Amino acid sequence: MRVSRILKSCKEFFYRKDGASGIEYAIIAAMVAVVLAGFVGDISGHVKTTFETIETSLKPTPAPSGGA
Repeated sequence: MRVSRILKSCKEFFYRKDGASGIEYAIIAAMVAVVLAGFVGDISGHVKTTFETIETSLKPTPAPSGGA
């Protein structure tokens, strides 16, 4: 009797579909993480360039030295 309950529980476990969507979301999240990891170098380079451009634009220009 106990073995038949175990077999029945195993069958129900393998035929259940409610956990499949969670696994699918985990696979999608892993793929997104891999893609983002591939672009981190490119993105960080662009961000650094943008901030350097902003920094250069915000630096005050020296006043002309020459007396009148």
